[in-house]
Amino acid sequence: MDRFVTFEVDADGVGVIRLDRPKMNALDIAMQDQLKEVAEEATARTDVRAVVIWGGEKVFAAGADIKEMQRMGYTDMVERGPALQGSFDAVARIPKPVVAAVTGYALGGGCELALCADIRVAADNAKFGQPEILLGLIPGAGGTQRLSRLVGPAKAKDLIFTGRMVDAEEALRIGLADYVVPAEEVFATARAWAAKLAAGPAYALRAAKEAVDRGLETDLDTGLTIERNLFAGLFATEDREIGMRSFVEQGPGKAKFN
Repeated sequence: MDRFVTFEVDADGVGVIRLDRPKMNALDIAMQDQLKEVAEEATARTDVRAVVIWGGEKVFAAGADIKEMQRMGYTDMVERGPALQGSFDAVARIPKPVVAAVTGYALGGGCELALCADIRVAADNAKFGQPEILLGLIPGAGGTQRLSRLVGPAKAKDLIFTGRMVDAEEALRIGLADYVVPAEEVFATARAWAAKLAAGPAYALRAAKEAVDRGLETDLDTGLTIERNLFAGLFATEDREIGMRSFVEQGPGKAKFN
């Protein structure tokens, strides 16, 4: 089988998930399955401390493979749907900081994949959108849920109901993108963010991500319980010992975590 999704880890502990299916990184079944495979690898490897998702210099991912989907009927999608969502869920559940480096189009499944990241660095030429409505469909890989949680239900409905694309400036304004930089700087900026986070306290970062993500899925009281338990658990980690010792002896912001 051809490899359309690869995973490489550098010396700084940054793992790069690279999408590479010419011409537009259309997310077919093979690519979805490979995405889940590398996400699970990123989760399992202890030498991976942060992750960048990168579609290349021209395009992040322009959506699903429509020709492949056109051949599928209701029962086909009943069978495939859990695996489709599962591949994106595997990325969203990587218990480490994940940064999406978005150039060009991030549409449909491409936008849904970017939504699975914790931080989105967009090129000034980036275009985001959920155009499934134009095919007589709705987003099926998390778009109706993750987009509404990120930008609010009214703006999510605007994008999903119309299928329109938003440019990088609007994406930044509504919170769909976190940073906008020149296209030639996208990967370097995203990687620098990941490297900075990779040097931080791994268990505390993991706990912070879990507290935010799980808290969004429940009521405030339950969310506070999740936070309290994770907070207490960190007092059993070396990260906490290193951080507090460094603060007492050297002042804030100087800890070097393992």
